[in-house]
Order: sequence, then structure tokens, then C-alpha cells
Amino acid sequence: MSWARIMAPLSGGQGDAAAIKAAAGLAEPFGAELAGVYTPADVADVMPWMGEGFLGGVQSTALESLKEAATAGEKNARAAMDGCGYAKKQFISLQTPVWAGLSAESRLSDVVVFTNDPPRGRGPLAEAFQQMVADEQRPVLIARDGFAVGGVVAVAWDGGKEASRAARLAMPLLEKASRIVILAAPKASSRSFDPSRLQAYYAARGIAADLDILPDSGDAAPLLLHATKKAEAQVLVAGAFGHPRLQEFIFGGTTRTLLGADQPSLFLSH
Repeated sequence: MSWARIMAPLSGGQGDAAAIKAAAGLAEPFGAELAGVYTPADVADVMPWMGEGFLGGVQSTALESLKEAATAGEKNARAAMDGCGYAKKQFISLQTPVWAGLSAESRLSDVVVFTNDPPRGRGPLAEAFQQMVADEQRPVLIARDGFAVGGVVAVAWDGGKEASRAARLAMPLLEKASRIVILAAPKASSRSFDPSRLQAYYAARGIAADLDILPDSGDAAPLLLHATKKAEAQVLVAGAFGHPRLQEFIFGGTTRTLLGADQPSLFLSH
């Protein structure tokens, strides 16, 4: 297996350079295309709130300011892409409807890369992160300090649908890893599962993985984080858990804890 296209949503802000660097670091070992996708605030999302006759007064000024901000943001995002030395790259600037364009680009990408702030609900790309994980169910990489392909990778496993999807979609990353360790905490899960089944699944595909059965019960997230640190893993592969409520995506407790940690980098799939 391999990846051919890595996507990094861009906001035109200071976090773009780090996202591009991480996405290029993920793309390079696979010779994949890096797509930097500028994702501005959508004017179409604002217009319905203005009502009829919005072209006058304060509303018109606000609309023009939003357009000017989008233009400046695109310039900044393009400059950040130009500053990336990775040769196989493409810059895309989304237009109205922005969310539809972002969805379309993600569906043609193997992994979507974010830095720490959007998954924690901070900054202009917070909704984009929710859209990628919840609505589009795309695999995402949350790249943290020191991220690189080729180190130790931990895989969180509980036999569930989300964990299974993440464990399968991460296989190109696992094939490049120096070591793989499967982490399972049966006493912290309501499911009954055999962790060795995933180990056998990987072995049948030429991927050797160690197995670490965590003996404790309670909240799974701290157990996983401790075991990941003990294994010196730079990346943790895990299923993202959550449920939609109204128009907000509420992550489950385990996922929230993982998103709030400083390390390791996360490969998530919902």
C-alpha cells in the first residue's frame, strides 16, 4: 500500500508553515503529492444572517472586510507553500461554497494533516477539522513537534469499528515504521476482543507488530498515553469517537484526552 496525495488545509495564518512542513514530511517517503488547500471564511455563510438589503451600511462594510481578509489570507497561504522546498506540491484556493470544495478535495486525498490548534477547537480551521473527521470521515494526522515518518508507531486497539478503520488506513505509515506496538486495554473496554487478531492481520500482510496488553481498568486514554510514551512511539494510531449534536461535533472522552495531550502525533479515523 501507499499514499499518493496528502492534503493540508491552510488558513493564511501563522500555523500554515508548520502544517505544510508536517504534510511534506508525510508525503516525501511515499513520493506523494502535497496539496495545500486554502480554506477561507465563506462569504456565503455570512450573507443569510444579513437579510435583504444587506448591501447598505454596516453590512456592506463587513462583507468587504471579509473579502479583503480572504484575499490577504490567500496571499499568506500561497507564500507559505512557496517557502516549502518539497517539489511535488500544489496550491489550491477554495471559493464559495468553501465547505463543498474542502469536502471534494479531501475525498481525493489519502490523509488530511492538521497541527494542534484545530483539533482543540482553536483558530479558523477548527470547523474544517470537525468536517474532515465527522462528516467526511477522512483519516487525519495531527502532527506535533518532532513528527517524522519511520519511527515507532503505536496502534490503539479495542476491536471496534473506528479502531479497525484507523488500523487499516494507517498501513502505509506502519510499513515505514521502525517498530510497531499494538496497545490493548481489555479491562478498560466494554467490548470482548482478542488483540492477537490484529497482530495476525498485520502479519498476513508482512507487517510485524509487538503486542502490549495493558492490565489496568478505568479511563483508556491515560493508559494509552502512558504505554505510548513507554514504547517511545512518535505516532499513535487510534479510532476517533464522537457523536453529532445539533451542528456541533462532540468528541468522546477518550478522543478529547488524546487531542489535549502534547505528544504523540495522532493518526485518527472516525
